Amino acid sequence: MGASASGADLRGDTIAAVATAAGRAALAVVRLSGPAARTIAARVGVPTGLEPRKATRARLHQPDRPAEPLDEAVVTLMAAPRSFTGEDMVEFSVHGGTFVSRALLVALVAAGARPARAGEFTERAVLHGKLDLLQAEAIADLIEARSAATHRAALRQLGGALSHRLGAVREALLEVEALIAYEIDFPEEDDGPLSRARTLEAASRAGAGIDALLATLPSAELAREGLVVVLAGAPNTGKSSLFNTLAGDARAIVSAEPGTTRDALELLVDDEPLPIRFVDTAGLRESVDVVERLGVEVSLRRLAGAHAVLVCAADDAALIEACEAIAKHSTAPRIAVRTKADLLAEGDVWSAPAGVPAEFSLAVSATTGAGLPALREAVRAIARTHTPDPGEEHPVVMRARHVSALRTARAEVALFAEAWNVGSLPAPVAGTHLRAAVLALDELMGGIDAEEVLGRVFSSFCVGK
Repeated sequence: MGASASGADLRGDTIAAVATAAGRAALAVVRLSGPAARTIAARVGVPTGLEPRKATRARLHQPDRPAEPLDEAVVTLMAAPRSFTGEDMVEFSVHGGTFVSRALLVALVAAGARPARAGEFTERAVLHGKLDLLQAEAIADLIEARSAATHRAALRQLGGALSHRLGAVREALLEVEALIAYEIDFPEEDDGPLSRARTLEAASRAGAGIDALLATLPSAELAREGLVVVLAGAPNTGKSSLFNTLAGDARAIVSAEPGTTRDALELLVDDEPLPIRFVDTAGLRESVDVVERLGVEVSLRRLAGAHAVLVCAADDAALIEACEAIAKHSTAPRIAVRTKADLLAEGDVWSAPAGVPAEFSLAVSATTGAGLPALREAVRAIARTHTPDPGEEHPVVMRARHVSALRTARAEVALFAEAWNVGSLPAPVAGTHLRAAVLALDELMGGIDAEEVLGRVFSSFCVGK
């Protein structure tokens, strides 16, 4: 793997990049990595003979021109192979802002470095065996994480949880290959031919391992997109006021005029164990207004895809009616919400009427905030039914590339099992399906020389990573 998809030698040159986002800040970080990193750093004012991993103050200047200063910086050397990239690596902490970091990058290039491509630092870490490809992708997932759930999944992958699980599946496939090889090479041993059932059982274990990983797709989708919680009910029942309170901002128009909400409004809120996507919908009622009818149709579609529904109504009779009506359009768990609880008589403690068919029932007030903690906890209780045991290591499949490779491997295992079970193919021919499954996993894990794969993966990274 000495060259990238573009053909550039990744081991013979030295790269540089600004590793922090552009804009005003206290500090900016510029990274330099490669065999000439120490020489290039010295040309811009870094003292020679730096002690690795020790921060050192340096007065930076234009290459070989000490009279033209750039900045007062803190410089740290990470010596090969004990660095992120596996190469000599120098990190410059300079004053923040766009100009200083960019000026230093220009100076480093003038001193002999090359501007890094997107993801090239992490790519070099993979090429030098510091990370596997799945761990490298986890770095990008950490940067892109929008919720605690996706952050947690990325950290597990960075820690090697997915790599270890895939390695176990690969070993199971190699075990099946070994059994077939034994039958091919030693067909007349004293023990007789191997039992086909034993080989099928080993293949079944490998297939089950792949199935377990593919079964995490819904969890990954929920971690990324959120648990869909739809606010539904008749018009003018306080749905939008509740939505705004949950949002902590005036995201929806609140009006006493029935039918104000004509489209679905969405809000993604980070929460535990999953992010929550609250959806405010148009009030459900019969109407002659064309636009309002379209809004109701949108509401019904969102109800059909909901993971939970907040059934909103301002009185008990309307709440019973709304629960019954919404049950016709959604099988998701329902939380019966008696809105406008601040209008109840002082001292009254509300309890749900007997006819309310819902998993949870509570009274809330968007005005005073009463009942909102209990509402959020009810939503979390439903979210927990969609998540695995948090005490266990559950690597999840987060990327389309992973899904494609796993499905390919699973299909090849199934083809092998079918051919082996009926004896329709000779052992060497049936074994080609196992080899194809192993190769699919090897490509997924970055264990084969697949430059096109590397180029595709790292092109999505930011420069400086």
